[in-house]
Amino acid sequence: MSNLPTPTLAIIGGGPAGLMAAEAACGTGLPVHLFEAKGSVGRKFLIAGKGGLNLTHSEPRPNFDGRYRERANDIATWLDSFDADALRAWARGLGIDTFVGSSGRVFPTDRKAAPLLRGWVHRLKVAGVQFHVQHRWLGWDANGALRFATPSGEASFTADATVLALGGGSWPQLGSDGAWVDALTARGIDIAPLQPANCGFDIGWSDFIANKFAGAPLKPVIAHWPDIDNTTHALQGECVLTEHGIEGSLIYAISAELRDRIARNGEATLHLDLVPGRTLERLQNDLAKPRNGRSLGEHLRRQTGIDAAKAALVFEVLDQPAQQDMTQVAGALKSLPLRLLRPRPLAETISTAGGVRLHALDDALMVKQHPGLFCAGEMLDWEAPTGGYLLTACFASGLRAGRGAAKWLQTSNQVRGKVTPVCP
Repeated sequence: MSNLPTPTLAIIGGGPAGLMAAEAACGTGLPVHLFEAKGSVGRKFLIAGKGGLNLTHSEPRPNFDGRYRERANDIATWLDSFDADALRAWARGLGIDTFVGSSGRVFPTDRKAAPLLRGWVHRLKVAGVQFHVQHRWLGWDANGALRFATPSGEASFTADATVLALGGGSWPQLGSDGAWVDALTARGIDIAPLQPANCGFDIGWSDFIANKFAGAPLKPVIAHWPDIDNTTHALQGECVLTEHGIEGSLIYAISAELRDRIARNGEATLHLDLVPGRTLERLQNDLAKPRNGRSLGEHLRRQTGIDAAKAALVFEVLDQPAQQDMTQVAGALKSLPLRLLRPRPLAETISTAGGVRLHALDDALMVKQHPGLFCAGEMLDWEAPTGGYLLTACFASGLRAGRGAAKWLQTSNQVRGKVTPVCP
């Protein structure tokens, strides 16, 4: 047996991708050190589950794969090893049962993220994973060692292989600040610019809308929008007015196409059907009834059933003369045009697109030009809508990177004549 030092794997980032990479690697018998910038791991995971942890989705494949748009084929290979069913089975292994909601989304039975995370971290510690919190990664020093900012000053750590799972650029207060981009770019790694995903949009409301109706829900509505190829699509759901524009689950679901259209054309127009249950003809007939001295807002409420927020939107898009023409009012109710100016800033978005381009990685998610360096999770160049798709791909990529790093280290050991002990 050789007396050479045991090879060590460093994983940087304590979100689902990093934790899954740690589990996969330690499961093959390697000592693993996991570094997290914050004082505890999984902070974004916990916040995402605050209203009910949407762990994955029950949509069958290959439709599930299609949610990843142009990266569908790449991510399908990750899901072949760890798909939604495997994720649910993995959760059961931690004592967490799941159920499928009416929307097809999958939740823990108690809808909470904390019990799953606690059980997972405990299992990793028992398996021998060593956690180092309050270690914010700074890059590499001149000798290739990992550099960290810690409360007691800068520290370094030499690893034989590294998995980066640093997240995207959203929610920087929880650690995903995109600060890694410069360090990787300096090493010649090809990175697509980070962009907002699952985001709201600026519209530029009048002061009346911005001050009085920020936070008002719009439900139900049907969104109609053209994609980048000018093909029109429709989707029913719910959204929310904000001080700056509009957001919510319906908007997040179509935000990638809206964002891309704004990038190409400088703006995008979204049309909302505010009264999905009524035809245009019925609306015209209902609105043609005498107002009997009532205000237009009251007339709309009585004849169409819309609330004050929807009525305010009609007033926002129609000038005074048009507001007196019930044919135009009916048209606005069925197809309200909203001019979207720009996505909200990265720091406000649920997730980000862009990141390390997949062509820069091999099948094990190792950076081709830097052997021993692996990447996983949201820092890779892919995106997905909310609904469990984001988390599923983060888990799956972490598993692939962790296994890939372990295999690479074990192969290197054999070449160098080392013997790797099992995890304690």
